[in-house]
Amino acid sequence: MTTISIDKLLKQKLPEFHVGVVNFECNVKQSNVLDEEIKRIQDSVRGKYILSDVLTLPHIFDARNGYKKLGKDPSRYRLAVESLFRRIIKGNDLYRINDVVDIGNVLSLLTKRSIAVLDRDKIVGDIIFRIGKAEPYEGIGRGAINIENIPVYCDNIGPFGTPTSDTERTMITDTTKKILLFIIAFDGLEELTDNISLCLDLYQKYTDAKNFYTKII
Repeated sequence: MTTISIDKLLKQKLPEFHVGVVNFECNVKQSNVLDEEIKRIQDSVRGKYILSDVLTLPHIFDARNGYKKLGKDPSRYRLAVESLFRRIIKGNDLYRINDVVDIGNVLSLLTKRSIAVLDRDKIVGDIIFRIGKAEPYEGIGRGAINIENIPVYCDNIGPFGTPTSDTERTMITDTTKKILLFIIAFDGLEELTDNISLCLDLYQKYTDAKNFYTKII
């Protein structure tokens, strides 16, 4: 079993940093099963919020403060969840990739946390969450990203994810069978158990996901 841990320095600087971990098996498909759910969420977000509200939303506010404590400007290196809210409020629809990734975006919007949805078979060795350094990093569809002074998720090869953007190396593809999902919390354990339960509900409802294993780091 892969060991997942949080580096001591990251924990010292962000003592309330925790990760909800969900492992499962699933076939990756593209379908319209999420159309109604996504439309409902997008309509709700546009009806409730304007752009300036996003910075004060629960969990997003604390995550942005976490970036600041590490020395990173959260307005230049936006959290993935903040980018999702901003996109929808501006009138754009969510990108649709496949059902497994799309559910991750739905979960992010419902929990207001950054979510990583990863191909577990592409991850080599144990995983550690640590503070990023001046090191090469290519975000999905974003090119080179400066990950210095933000939390990064690393295996034996190197960083493969951050709360801002994950990498192509571990992204979900049509051939993915084993999923590793992270729910990133900067503000303690409260709600993480409920977030994990919601994650399981969504994947059980909309996919053939099975063999779930969960934990909180």
